[in-house]
Amino acid sequence: MNYDNKRNGSKFDRRHLLQAGLAAAFAAPLGALGAQAFAPRAIVPGVDFSEFPLCHTASDATALTGAPRKLKLSWNAGAVCLAPVPVAIEHGFFQKHNLDVELVNYSGSTDQLLEAIATGKSDAGLGMALRWLKPLEQGFDVKIAAGTHGGCMRVLSRTDSGVAKLADLKGKIVAVGDLAGPDKNFFSIQLAKLGIDPVKDVDWRAYPGNLLNVAVEKGEVQAFLSSDPLAYLWLKDTQYKEVASNLDGEYREKSCCILGLRGSLVREEPQVARAITQALLDAAMFSSQNAALAAKSFQPYAPKAATLADIEGMVRYHTHHHHPVGDVLKRELKAYADDLKSVQVFKQSTDTAKFAERIYVDVFAV
Repeated sequence: MNYDNKRNGSKFDRRHLLQAGLAAAFAAPLGALGAQAFAPRAIVPGVDFSEFPLCHTASDATALTGAPRKLKLSWNAGAVCLAPVPVAIEHGFFQKHNLDVELVNYSGSTDQLLEAIATGKSDAGLGMALRWLKPLEQGFDVKIAAGTHGGCMRVLSRTDSGVAKLADLKGKIVAVGDLAGPDKNFFSIQLAKLGIDPVKDVDWRAYPGNLLNVAVEKGEVQAFLSSDPLAYLWLKDTQYKEVASNLDGEYREKSCCILGLRGSLVREEPQVARAITQALLDAAMFSSQNAALAAKSFQPYAPKAATLADIEGMVRYHTHHHHPVGDVLKRELKAYADDLKSVQVFKQSTDTAKFAERIYVDVFAV
């Protein structure tokens, strides 16, 4: 199978791009990687802004003046879908917007990450929408400024398992790394849309994330959920196949990962909030159009088993061209909240339109 087919076969939605304008969750810091760990270079030519006309205008906005503004950005350094983060440092996108960004690698609960952002221990963070939205119901002072890409999650099975499509999971045992994880939420939503009760009709079993394939090899489960880079690397073995991903159907042009900003930063320094959002979306566009260079930037964080070609393949698979802001973002957040209601993750009484309005911010409207 050519795992780039979904990425390359998707067509740009002009409405999404024009409205976008510009174009896994974590607790205690395992360590901080300062921007000084990289050698920022001049912006590498290669971002074709003609594909993103409004992005071109926004990207040319005047940079912040004065000394570079220091910010802390929380991320999961092992998530290859966040390759635009090291790209933004190594290729000067933060520097272009007069930002001095320190990367903080977080690992743990989403609630603690959101609390860290809300209370100023971090200024911004990146994570998965289907992991963040439920905790955001609690009222953390964190605003979602952009989607960053799609294509993080997959359903895998053995080629001889008899599981060929998502509907085949009915009556099966499925391994997951986290029973409350975004991949389980996402594929539960898809099963519900097929008329399959994800609670009653599927037996979900929790296993350590790096041992999910062992569970299927032992015959304890018939399929498992995983995300890149592990999923991509397992698929290099011909005994495994991809059954489904979050680039299927209507989700091909939806973002799965999002950028959250400290609420007080948005209110008190809106131009700074805009600058960090702009820099990350510029880096995402660069990654979409320069996958080989993005792969090199991410290589220090990748598993040793991943070759540079593997990382490039993953960058091409993920939809870094899709990063909604403004009304498009708000509609995507509402749609995900509606989906979460359908699988009883959100309360049925939740007004998803008001929820989306409360948690998002259009930093380019200032």
